[in-house]
Formats: sequence, structure tokens, C-alpha cells
Amino acid sequence: MAISLEEISTITAKGQTTIPKAVRQALGVDYGGRIAFRVSDGGVTVCRADDDEDPAIDSFLSFLAADLKRHPEAVKALGPELAARITALTADVPVDLDDAIDGDVAL
Repeated sequence: MAISLEEISTITAKGQTTIPKAVRQALGVDYGGRIAFRVSDGGVTVCRADDDEDPAIDSFLSFLAADLKRHPEAVKALGPELAARITALTADVPVDLDDAIDGDVAL
């Protein structure tokens, strides 16, 4: 059974509200912390907003890097059929190689 928590907070005339302490503790955020409001058909959820952190992607990239080190022979060139399919799918996508890249980039 999932643990649930409900707290009520009032919205001020300026559209501000206080995130109740129990909610802040449950999210693991404090002063200066960031939260994300996600609106869907079922309502609104509040989550901790981790800057540029995605545990699923980070875990996958770590796994991939380790696997490549263990099995470098598994890296193969794209086959001509897959290369042609990628070309067809991206044919109408405008690309400017001189555009700046958003976010942090390590090359």
C-alpha cells in the first residue's frame, strides 16, 4: 500500500503559497530547493525538481559505459537499411551546425 499525505495550503492574493513542512520533508527539499508542478487531466502533482538529473538516464548511461568497456567488440557500424531509415526519418528536420547547444556539454 502506498503512503499518502495530504496537506492544505492557502494561496495568497499574489498567487503564492507555503509548501507545508510535511510535504517539504517528504520531497526532501528545504529553503532554496526547487519543486516542479506537473498538471495532467487527473490534477496536479508536486515533485522535487532536480536540476539536470534523471536517475533513469544516469543509470542507463553508466550501464552502457561499463558494458562498452567490457565488450568493445560489440560496437558495430549501422547497417545500410537502418542508416537509410534514419536518413528518411530525419530528412525534413532542419539542422544548423552553428547553433549553440542548450545546457552543459562535455566533449
